[in-house]
Amino acid sequence: MKKVLIVDDSAVIRQVLAEVLGQDPDLRVIGTASDPIFAMKRMEQEWPDVIVLDIEMPRMDGLTFLRQIMAERPTPVVMCSTLTEQGAEATMQAFSAGAVDIVTKPKIGLKSFLHEEAAHLVRTVKAAADARLRRVPGASAALAAGKVARSVAPAGVQAPPGGQQVIALGASTGGTQALEAVLTRLPATMPGIVIVQHMPEKFTAAFAGRLNTLSALEILEARDGDEVRPGRALLAPGGRHMRLKRYSRGYTVEVFDGPPVRRHKPSVDVLFGSVARVAGPQATGVLMTGMGDDGAQGLLEMRQAGALTFAESEETCVVFGMPREAIRRDAACHVVPLHEIPVALQQACR
Repeated sequence: MKKVLIVDDSAVIRQVLAEVLGQDPDLRVIGTASDPIFAMKRMEQEWPDVIVLDIEMPRMDGLTFLRQIMAERPTPVVMCSTLTEQGAEATMQAFSAGAVDIVTKPKIGLKSFLHEEAAHLVRTVKAAADARLRRVPGASAALAAGKVARSVAPAGVQAPPGGQQVIALGASTGGTQALEAVLTRLPATMPGIVIVQHMPEKFTAAFAGRLNTLSALEILEARDGDEVRPGRALLAPGGRHMRLKRYSRGYTVEVFDGPPVRRHKPSVDVLFGSVARVAGPQATGVLMTGMGDDGAQGLLEMRQAGALTFAESEETCVVFGMPREAIRRDAACHVVPLHEIPVALQQACR
């Protein structure tokens, strides 16, 4: 049974989260705290397996507390953030500091939250509790250390036949750090890239903006009709699906509404399936860390269509669920650790 500590300055939010999480037989809420000072006193008595943490609190803010935890005793943390631009920016800082995932705070109707979001909240916290925390070096540190030049592409990787290439990436829990590790190590000469990262609306714009400042690529939150072109990466917006479309001169993306697929919107399967149909052997697909099975079927469809496909290996995944399912279905041509993915992509697209 995984032990959960809830830290939020709203008594109502603490009550709602404790009620939802306490109903799952695999979780035990060991306490709630109105701020990090009270939380630390509780943690002296019993250390949690996962912390659900608010960002804005009195006496000590959530980011400061998160950094302190990661420095002293790294523990999986799920940020509980407001669905606002300000909340999204703060959450990006939290991901950089080591947070595993995010849940958005209940909107006006707490009753509807209990019914509509309870299952997602429980899945997120359980996945985080099982997460393996690993420090991913920043882009500048990796470049300074020469890690890009010294990386070795996996044996047997061959480029797809000539034509306009496209790369499709999919990730969930732990994916913000994984995507940063990959995208900041790719040159601006790469083929067009399309990405699904499970993340709520508003947060994807902040995430794309952060990556754009760190990478040689142009990284944008996708809009309907955006062109997929070399040197550009398009991130599916939260709360909307994205699929690849072909037009006379190359590829564009269609951003559209629809029901969740594999419980997610955007869904990796929706993107990967469209890439299989539209780009076939001109595509390269990568499925990275995340809970569940979203993307496994789509990666299989890409491989069956002649695409080169990769799954992140267990040794570097924060949560091995999605890549494990892809490997089980024989959807991956190659299984590679995170640090080899950038070089493998460059090798594949030469």
